Amino acid sequence: MRAEIMLLEDDFFLREGLCELLEKEQYQVHSAASCQEGRKLLEQHSFDLLILDVMLPDGNGLELCTELRGQGSDVPILFLTACDEEYQIVRGLDAGADDYVTKPFKMQEFLSRVRVLLRRRRTTEFRRKNFYLDLTAMSVTKDGEAIALTPTEFQILNTLISNRGGIVTRNALLERIWDCDGNFIDDNTLSVHISRLREKIGAGHIVTVRGAGYRWEDETV
Repeated sequence: MRAEIMLLEDDFFLREGLCELLEKEQYQVHSAASCQEGRKLLEQHSFDLLILDVMLPDGNGLELCTELRGQGSDVPILFLTACDEEYQIVRGLDAGADDYVTKPFKMQEFLSRVRVLLRRRRTTEFRRKNFYLDLTAMSVTKDGEAIALTPTEFQILNTLISNRGGIVTRNALLERIWDCDGNFIDDNTLSVHISRLREKIGAGHIVTVRGAGYRWEDETV
């Protein structure tokens, strides 16, 4: 599944150029030229990365960043700033930014920073609207409520989400998943775990692909 990125930049030519660059890297990009447009996109999508300009026609990226962090959002944020003065950089980081690049910047450096932030997020967590999985804490929440999963159920869920966009065969799950005693589970036990997992997180998220295996489904999250 392609990472979804929101680019908030009011400079038309820079915005179009960055969109083209990111799309060539197989990212799914949604762009906006104002805070108002950006907020509408945030209401409609769950993003893996936000790229925010500082100065915008109806506000600035610092205020939007502060607002998002105040709402509890921990999506990675990369600032684009035309000012390399220390206080602007500090303001951005204090607002909750994860990184920044100063205009003008080299495109490969920009892409490198994008990849680092996406990799950091993917390796530790997965978030889609009201669903959140934290690999570090081995925890899952839905609608703000913690969901109690067994270690085996968590392994299955993590495997499905890690391979979202594709099909995970039953054989692949049987080869990767083990119980609390370190023993691989059998076919019947896998079916039981899948059934219980569906009851806990919602049946619509784990789709059975007949004759193949299972697929994680984001759309209903």
